[in-house]
Amino acid sequence: MKPRLFSTFRYLQHENPLGLPRTGTIPRMQRGLPERRSIKDVKKVIAVSSAKGGVGKSTIAVNLALAFARRGLRSGILDTDIFGPSIPTLLNLSGEPRLSENNQLIPLSNYGVKSMSMGYLVGDAAPVVWRGLMVMKALQQLLHEVDWGGLDVLVLDLPPGTGDTQLTITQQIVLDGAVIVSTPQDIALKDAVKGINMFKTIKTPIVGMVQNMSLFTCPHCHNSTHIFGSHSGVTHACEKHGIDFLGDIPLHASICDDADRGKPTVVAEPESDRAKAFMGIAEAVGAKINLFDR
Repeated sequence: MKPRLFSTFRYLQHENPLGLPRTGTIPRMQRGLPERRSIKDVKKVIAVSSAKGGVGKSTIAVNLALAFARRGLRSGILDTDIFGPSIPTLLNLSGEPRLSENNQLIPLSNYGVKSMSMGYLVGDAAPVVWRGLMVMKALQQLLHEVDWGGLDVLVLDLPPGTGDTQLTITQQIVLDGAVIVSTPQDIALKDAVKGINMFKTIKTPIVGMVQNMSLFTCPHCHNSTHIFGSHSGVTHACEKHGIDFLGDIPLHASICDDADRGKPTVVAEPESDRAKAFMGIAEAVGAKINLFDR
């Protein structure tokens, strides 16, 4: 029996997800892994990841970007969550971005931080019902067709998980480091460890781990309680995997309220202990990637 020959001449055509002109700047996938390259006009790029949803990763990412801006740096944040973007709400921004003379998306800004998100390009209640190829094309355009206008640091807010989006970013972009976010509870920590192992596998430097919602202090009796578990789980994971513990963010109603009204803690309550915790973590991250070297 003769072997059958299969034709591979057919291919899928997809529309341009963001409606941008084709400038030829998006790298094409070659055989094997694509070559990593820097994001134009950006000096340092930090990825904030959790691998687990609901641990406050986006809130930490936006407060880090704002903390860098308070430090006098040109700071930006890129929301890489195509299906559930949070940055427009966190920065109280809306509206479709304009295009530059070079057909690049112009970021929206607030509180001294530039930002880009799929949330600016679709309605608040509009679902993004796309298959994988469409999502990857949209992500590549967000990575390579935004006119940042010169940044000292860009924070990437990664979606939960360790799938296509994370691989696309880590295989195509030069990352200066990754920050892992977890809550103290074991169910979140187990996924955080998966994120650690993912970044190690793809040889992306891990800056360290942040523990969110670590301690709740009652505003009435002032007693403190570890609602989601003790501190030792996260510190033990850091020791076991040889990464630094960057600090704690407390469980406090104001952090959630600030985020919901679009004025994150670093700008809403700059002198609070909560804002100082974010600033301390930003200092630790910046020192590890030589961000403050002039």
